[in-house]
Amino acid sequence: MFHCREKELQKLNKRYDAGRFECVVIYGRRRVGKTALINEFCKDKPVVYFSALNASSQENLRALSRAIYAYKDAIATSAPEYRTFDDALAEISRIAAKERFVFVIDEFPYLTKAFPAISSMLQHLIDHILSESKLYLILCGSSMSFMEYQVLGYESPLYGRRTAQFKIEPLTYRETAVFNPDLSPEQNALVYGITGGVPHYINKLDVRGDVDEALLDNLFDRSSYLFEEPENLLKQELREPAMYNSIITAIAEGASRLNAIATKVGIETGPCSKYLKTLIDLGIVKRETPITEKPGKKTIYLLADNFFRFWYRFVPQNTAAISSGRIRGLYDAAIKSYFPSYMGLVFESMCREYLLYYAENLPFVPTSVGQWWGNDPTKKREIQIDIVAPSADEKEFIIGSCKYRNEPVSLDELNLLQEYAAAFRKSAQFHYYIFSKSGFAHDLQAAAERGEVRLVSLDVLYE
Repeated sequence: MFHCREKELQKLNKRYDAGRFECVVIYGRRRVGKTALINEFCKDKPVVYFSALNASSQENLRALSRAIYAYKDAIATSAPEYRTFDDALAEISRIAAKERFVFVIDEFPYLTKAFPAISSMLQHLIDHILSESKLYLILCGSSMSFMEYQVLGYESPLYGRRTAQFKIEPLTYRETAVFNPDLSPEQNALVYGITGGVPHYINKLDVRGDVDEALLDNLFDRSSYLFEEPENLLKQELREPAMYNSIITAIAEGASRLNAIATKVGIETGPCSKYLKTLIDLGIVKRETPITEKPGKKTIYLLADNFFRFWYRFVPQNTAAISSGRIRGLYDAAIKSYFPSYMGLVFESMCREYLLYYAENLPFVPTSVGQWWGNDPTKKREIQIDIVAPSADEKEFIIGSCKYRNEPVSLDELNLLQEYAAAFRKSAQFHYYIFSKSGFAHDLQAAAERGEVRLVSLDVLYE
C-alpha cells in the first residue's frame, strides 16, 4: 500500500501532464521509499524502467536492452542486445520523438560506476535531441553524496539539465502513524522511535496491534530481516564496515565529540572525521551545533537514524539472549523498561517536527527549530534547552522543554526553562512551550491559563 508521498506524486504528475521534456532527479537514503514513489507514479503510464546493476558495463547494457525491448514488446520472451549504450540511447530518443513515455534509470550511481561516460552522453542527448522531445527522464539514486555532487553539482556534465529534483526524506512522526492508525499515540511514538519514519522498516516491523510482539518476532529474532539490517547495510554501502560499525557503536554509547569518538575507536581525528562525513552522507549520523551558533568546538555527532540508534542500543548487549531464544523471558527487564529513557531524544525530535509542520497559532513562523547548549554564567555549569526556535530577526524565540516521563510535569519545569532562557539570551521576547507524554500538574496548568506557557500533550501531537 502506498502512503504519504501525495505531494511529491502530485508534482510528478503535473509535470507529466504538461507534455514537455523532463529530467527529474530523485534521491535519498536507502529504504526511504524512492522506488515505491516512482512505481506509483509510473502506474498506467508507458515506461522503460531500467534498474542499474552493481556490475560490469556489459551486464548493465544487457539489462537496459531488456528494459527497452520489454517496452516495445511486452510479451517477448527474449530480447536482442544493443551493441553500445549509444545505440540503446538512440532507440530511447527515437521513441521519445514520437510519443510521451517515462524512462527511469534507477540506481544511477551504479551505472556511472560501470560506464562513466553515461553522464556526458545524456548531457549531449538532452542538449541536442531530447530537450525537444516528449521524454520524461527520471534519474534515481541512493548515494546522496553522489547525487548531490555528481548529478546536481556544478562540475557534473548534467548540471543545469535537470528540470526538477526531489530529495526523499524519512516520514514525519505523524506520517509514520498512518501505517498503524489503530495504535495509541504512545505506541505510534514508539514505532517512530524504532523505525525513524523509514517506510521499509515500518513495513518490516509489521505491527499487528502489539509493538512488543512485533519487536520479538521481527527484530529480536536471529531469523528476522531487521536483526541483520545494520550489518547488511554497512556491508552493502561501505568498504570498511567494521570501522564504521565501531564509530556507530561509540556514538551509541555516548561519545558525541570528535575527539571522544576517535579516542574510543582508536584512530586519529582526521580519518575519523572522514568516516563521520560518509555516515552523514548515508543519513546514519548527523552533526549538530547549538542553534544560532556557527559550527565550531561545540559541534557534536549524534545518530540521525532512529533504527540504527534503537538497534545499537538494544541488540548488541542482548545478543546472547537473542541467539539462545530466551529473549522473551528477559524482554521486559532488559529492553522494555528502558523505553522511556530511550524515547527522550525521539520525543524531542517529534516536538520539533510538530512546531515546524503541524502547530497552529504560533506566535511567529520560526526560521528553524533546534536545540541549544552552553554555559550558565550565574550557575557556572553547562545547560541544555530542548527546543529553541528563532524568529527571522531573532528578537523573539520559542523556548521549549520536552518530557517523556510517566508523571505529569509541574511548574518547576517552567521556572527552570525561564532560568535557562535568561542564560541563552539576555534581551529577547520568549514564548514558552512544554511538551509532556503524561500530562501536566495543576500548578503548571494554572500558569498556562494565565498565558505564561503553552502546554502540548502527546495526544495533541497526534491530533
